Amino acid sequence: MLNVSKEVAALERLTVGELRERYAELFQETTRACNRKWLVRRIIWRMQSLEGGGLSDRARERADELANTSDLRVTAPREAKPSSDAPERTLTAPCRIKGGSRLPLPGTLVTRRYKGRLIQVQVVAEGFVFEGDLYKSLSAVAKKVTGSHWNGFKFFNLEKEGGAA
Repeated sequence: MLNVSKEVAALERLTVGELRERYAELFQETTRACNRKWLVRRIIWRMQSLEGGGLSDRARERADELANTSDLRVTAPREAKPSSDAPERTLTAPCRIKGGSRLPLPGTLVTRRYKGRLIQVQVVAEGFVFEGDLYKSLSAVAKKVTGSHWNGFKFFNLEKEGGAA
């Protein structure tokens, strides 16, 4: 069985040239891509696809059937001209965000490399999720990682420009 985490770690140690060679081995074609992240993702996808056996014959036949019966659009559709009497559809209003203005928005992934380890913390409305546990502050996460008290904003380099937090 394919260990995706192990394979990704191994691929991330390769140079872009080596990744392109690996891509050519798996896809039986060369690529001009030099984006490391894209190459790693495509290689892992292909490895998973090859291990899983790809699409079933039934799924492949259905995809061919859909492709044959679908209309192919050659040009993009023209945009409809808005009428002058149409009401404004987009409303803009200030958005109030719970918490301090220093906090990243929920959904943000805060990362930092610490002693060779990649620390990733997801910001959620209730606080911060690190390794599946919910923390109320970035300082609590920093303390969990380092074992000593840290200002969370300084630990994750989230201080404002000019040095003032």
